[in-house]
Amino acid sequence: MRVAFYAPLKSPNHPVPSGDRLMARLLMRALELAGHSVEIVSEFRSFAATPQEATARRSAGEAVLTRLRQNWTSKPHPDLWFCYHPYYKSPDIFGPVLCREFSIPYVTAEASYSEKRDATEWGQQQRLVIDGVRQAAVNIVFTARDRAGLAQAIPTGSFAALKPFIDTTLFETAPPEAKPQRLITVAMMRAGDKMQSYTMLAEALRLIADRRWTLAIAGDGPMRIDVERLFGSFEPGHIEWLGELGAGEIAHELGRSGIYVWPGCGEAYGLAYLEAQAAGLPVIALKTAGVPEVVTDGITGYLTAPGDIAAFAAAVAALLDDPLERSAMGATARHFVLEERSLKVAAKALDDILQTYVRRKE
Repeated sequence: MRVAFYAPLKSPNHPVPSGDRLMARLLMRALELAGHSVEIVSEFRSFAATPQEATARRSAGEAVLTRLRQNWTSKPHPDLWFCYHPYYKSPDIFGPVLCREFSIPYVTAEASYSEKRDATEWGQQQRLVIDGVRQAAVNIVFTARDRAGLAQAIPTGSFAALKPFIDTTLFETAPPEAKPQRLITVAMMRAGDKMQSYTMLAEALRLIADRRWTLAIAGDGPMRIDVERLFGSFEPGHIEWLGELGAGEIAHELGRSGIYVWPGCGEAYGLAYLEAQAAGLPVIALKTAGVPEVVTDGITGYLTAPGDIAAFAAAVAALLDDPLERSAMGATARHFVLEERSLKVAAKALDDILQTYVRRKE
């Protein structure tokens, strides 16, 4: 099929790296690997920080909608509109309209719904998302939490599960010899959930400062000075600042490490957890949000209770103190990602979903 791909929050071509951009690119590659032709139909970003700004963004989008409509009238239109990650701050203001007018299927992936927004100034934005989910031939969900939220709002909606996945190419060769005591984390340095995770990580490591370990931190962002301040009290040599790295560099640094540590406050799921496991690292994280969708507690890592800093520290210490358990968990984690969460596996699963929910409606 000819697929019109649209990511209203952040285009796959956006210059700033993030999990959203990475997943958008992965979905495009999965569609192409399955034999579909994929085109980014618009770079327009509908994201609005405030309800007032949202009104302005919808108005600005009218010209884009008109242009798309004209193009599709004069040229062959796509067979399918695929929208990645519509939510109340960045709804899809084009796809549902054009799909109705041109009688083509509408599909969403990682749509989300927040009931508490209905009675706020965001209500109109959220209704756009809900209307799109209701119209969709299928809504592809990555986590049980997202599916439950959408199904509660739209019991008659059509839903199918696709497990979070990564391109495992960089991890398929045997990783270099790991340094068991080297902890590592990969995360952007920005306010909100990321900063909360950095804060918890620093506090947890202070509880086990007497043990033999180092922490490599890969990432950068507007809160870098604040993050450096959080870890400033550790003795010299404990913290290694790697800065922002490319995909190949991240894979290399993961392979040189022993344990991946990142609380994951508010994580939708966290592709970095899958990358770490693909490199043969067990993960220490919180049992919260979508993290259990990518880390199996007690099997590929340890998931501790949200907010329990002592438990998080104890989990890290347990693997530092037990190299055999660390090695066994790491091997299991690597097998899990390479065999179950690869781009190849996802491409087949995604195509099966489209064949089931879209082809049969033609």
